[in-house]
Amino acid sequence: MKRLIWMGCWAYLLIGLAHVVVGSIMPNLLEYYGKEYTAGGSLIFAQFAGFLVGVLISPLLISNFGKRTGLIIATGMLCIAEICYTLLLPWEWMYVVGTVAGFGFGMIEAVIGTLIIVAVKEGTAVAMSKLEVFFGVGALVMPLIAGWLIRTEMWRFSFLFIALSALMMLLAWMKSDFGELNHLLNAKEAKREKKGALLTQYQGIRGLLLVVFTLFFFLYVGTEMSFVNFLPSLLIEKLGTDKSTAAFSVTLFWMAMTVGRVFAGVIAERVSYSRYVLWSCAASLVLISLFSITGQLSVMFALILLFGLFMSGLFSIALVFASKLLPGAEESTPSILIAAGGTGGALLPLAMGKSMDVVGADTSAWMLSAFVALLFILSISASLIQRFRAKHIAEA
Repeated sequence: MKRLIWMGCWAYLLIGLAHVVVGSIMPNLLEYYGKEYTAGGSLIFAQFAGFLVGVLISPLLISNFGKRTGLIIATGMLCIAEICYTLLLPWEWMYVVGTVAGFGFGMIEAVIGTLIIVAVKEGTAVAMSKLEVFFGVGALVMPLIAGWLIRTEMWRFSFLFIALSALMMLLAWMKSDFGELNHLLNAKEAKREKKGALLTQYQGIRGLLLVVFTLFFFLYVGTEMSFVNFLPSLLIEKLGTDKSTAAFSVTLFWMAMTVGRVFAGVIAERVSYSRYVLWSCAASLVLISLFSITGQLSVMFALILLFGLFMSGLFSIALVFASKLLPGAEESTPSILIAAGGTGGALLPLAMGKSMDVVGADTSAWMLSAFVALLFILSISASLIQRFRAKHIAEA
């Protein structure tokens, strides 16, 4: 089991690296091709499109080939895509490459998340938090690696670093022995009983829970991506902060996210998943509201740090919370929710960018507060549904 968890951590480290590599070298990439930032945004959107397809198609692939083979396919696709990135193919082909890369790390994320939730029966939240910690480490380390390579005029090899990491992981998945878990990894799970089998998993109150959590993940990932991508711009517009200081705010946020994820699983196991999600959303709402009204940089940095800490465990703990509330659907629920998050991560930053252009930073900051307020309402809804169902079962 420990080997599987550490392989999952390695996979999430790789995903963290792959998620941010394009953004880390975006200015150099666009300068090389003579493109504007709109083209860069389109490339990132292509990656998100591939990510969504990878997440959504992962249950189909693992049902036909098994989880281990699915991970080998996804890791191989990511490796090939990063090599193609390194070659700096004609720009039109880069969209195709971005889609393939997104498919690769999207499928890896979905399969690993499902695998941990199915395999780890006790301490699931702790295991998922470990994965998220390594994702955060990858997102922190990649800009540092890219920065060093940019200074040495070898920025294109940022992609090659990920390709080599993916190749090593590919070989590890092919060769590793997981003992009694080999059956779980290799099983093709051909459960083709009925065409409506997926629908029967989410009937009645289970369907309502799925809707609540789908909206929750859409808003959470969309809010996180909007905050990270536009945080420097918010500080520059609201306070006139210089660019280097504004950029440091993103590093501060990711540091807080990474540290928070170290403790999120342990705290959630002690206080219950529902309370953890509810309290984290409540605290995040207070902090982002204070962020919207404050006018001092030092206070803003403190709020960014605290906001990162309270937001840090929401993704992994909510994913475990949803899966525990929907027993029997552990194979499909993570993929649906991760896909919802990917959709939010693609669409809400577009709305945030439009808001920044039309109404400015102050109103856009309050829009982020509105997103977190909706998260809080959805967390209350999930807790109430959980209590209602528990009471109904007890009475029955």
